[in-house]
Amino acid sequence: MFVNTEKKYIWKNSSFHKWDDTNIHILSHTLHYGTGVFEGVRAYMTNKGPAIFRLHDHTKRLFGAASKISLKIPFSENELNKAQCDTLNKNDLKEGYLRPIVYLGNEGLGLRAKDLSVNVAIAAWEWPSYMDPEAKKNGISVIKSSHKQYENPLHSGNKIIGTYFSNTMALHEALDNGADEAIMLDKNGYISEGSGENVFIVKNQTIFTPTPENCLNGITRQSVIQIAKDLKMQIYEKNIDYDDLLNADEAFFTGTAVEITPITIVDNKPVNNGKRGNITKELQDKFQQIISGEDSSYESWLTYTN
Repeated sequence: MFVNTEKKYIWKNSSFHKWDDTNIHILSHTLHYGTGVFEGVRAYMTNKGPAIFRLHDHTKRLFGAASKISLKIPFSENELNKAQCDTLNKNDLKEGYLRPIVYLGNEGLGLRAKDLSVNVAIAAWEWPSYMDPEAKKNGISVIKSSHKQYENPLHSGNKIIGTYFSNTMALHEALDNGADEAIMLDKNGYISEGSGENVFIVKNQTIFTPTPENCLNGITRQSVIQIAKDLKMQIYEKNIDYDDLLNADEAFFTGTAVEITPITIVDNKPVNNGKRGNITKELQDKFQQIISGEDSSYESWLTYTN
């Protein structure tokens, strides 16, 4: 994923460091206990220059997640917003992926995470496509995961490092079984999410997505809900059975990495005719207009880096 890191830089605690020299101590509390938070953020090239998509919302969520596990970030939201813009520019990126991360230092080890330094780092790199580039048109395959997304109030709406182990196992299980992604169920047996994506289905021209009680309330998820409403589409948040996915007219994932990606095969069976649906394509087209700066009505979602 990373190329030419010799000339790349990572922002860490107010200054830039060479990519390959930016390390943390082996006894960092976060490495051992997962006491940290992170974000995944995308920047896109527009006719006004590079712009970060919903930067302020991502940073606000980062601070919210940190507060949930009693981490006091030693910077303001404005400072980290500027740092993310600076990191993109420092690495001479017109578009790409940004990863802010907040982690505890190595001043002490053990469950008592008191009086430890709170550190912040931001990396940025090229991100042409998370999936196969053709996946946006042809869709991807998913399987039902045996790893459930159990009720975890810290997971919903927060990207906390220690809560992601089951998502990783779900993805590995899917890949080992020849699928592209996993569908995780919640403790009640309803669809929760993919390993790192939110799930939407379409039935009879109406869009449905799981409630965010047992899944991450993704920022791309929130964006798609708003876009669908603006396009006068019918969209509802509700509990979704796995059979609803199997019998859907269309299905798709949303997320910072995958953007809007069709799901066309579920457990080796095609969704409807096995092709991207019309509603999915319409949402994709509008999303592309927004992130490229072509639709000025969503200008507030873009933060220009220059």
